[in-house]
Amino acid sequence: MIENNKTQKAITDESVNESLTDNPMLSMIVEKDSALKEYLVEYVGAKLDQEDVTVHMIAEVLASEFPEFLFPIAEENFLRGYQVGLDDAKLLETQTPAE
Repeated sequence: MIENNKTQKAITDESVNESLTDNPMLSMIVEKDSALKEYLVEYVGAKLDQEDVTVHMIAEVLASEFPEFLFPIAEENFLRGYQVGLDDAKLLETQTPAE
């Protein structure tokens, strides 16, 4: 009898959050240089009881409280990335030298 020694890695909320915070854009503290940014920073800061608000914090609150706004953006981003992958695979297939 042959045993399967493959191990599976579980994706946890912590590992997802770690990968998200690795992105320096998400870790940026938002400056209140427009009326909309000022509103978002004040709202998220009050909601999370934080003085300094990052882009990641705003995205989390938007995902929680206004998913109708954020989900179509995420879906479009996913579909565009998937299309790029398909295009790359097709390009690789056509550029592979014949044996």
